[in-house]
Amino acid sequence: MNAEHKNVVLASNNAGKLKEFSAILASAGLTMVPQGQLDIPEAQEPFGTFVENALAKARHASRLSGLPALADDSGLCVRVLDGAPGVYSARFAAMEQGGEKSDSANNALLVRRLQGQSDRRACYVAVLVYVRHADDPRPIIAEGVWEGEIVDQPQGEHGFGYDPHFYIPQFQQTAAQLAPEIKNQHSHRGRALQSLLRKLEQA
Repeated sequence: MNAEHKNVVLASNNAGKLKEFSAILASAGLTMVPQGQLDIPEAQEPFGTFVENALAKARHASRLSGLPALADDSGLCVRVLDGAPGVYSARFAAMEQGGEKSDSANNALLVRRLQGQSDRRACYVAVLVYVRHADDPRPIIAEGVWEGEIVDQPQGEHGFGYDPHFYIPQFQQTAAQLAPEIKNQHSHRGRALQSLLRKLEQA
């Protein structure tokens, strides 16, 4: 695929994701058009897996825009919590406690759930789905995984979501302490995007 001058709808209104996607997609010559700019509402995410939710969002954005679309579904999977919060990462506290949907509420609940646990292993997972059109029978799917550990005390000012509590032993820092360009290279989303771009070149 010739990515030059390619307009692609990004099926997300998340400001943090938009910033990360923009930096990486621009370097690959893809012009990102956030779905919000086209007045496309967010799709429903009723599924229990990242890939099913991402595919639903991509088809939704493509159908309403008439353009190729890229969607992601991503989240934090904690080993001792049987993979939770998983696909419910963004609304973890709201679902568990009926509280607010916010990063601070989600992080507070995560720390409480891990009290007394010695196993703090976790991974960020991102699944990206690219569809050429809404009924594309061969969507291009890429996954990125970023291994780390959960720490109780938040550290760092960058990033969003669970980043202040997601510690990466390789860097001896949390994701929120990493410079954005370093995070884009190593994060689950960055890895998934690089994988997707390689697949796009071969498509």
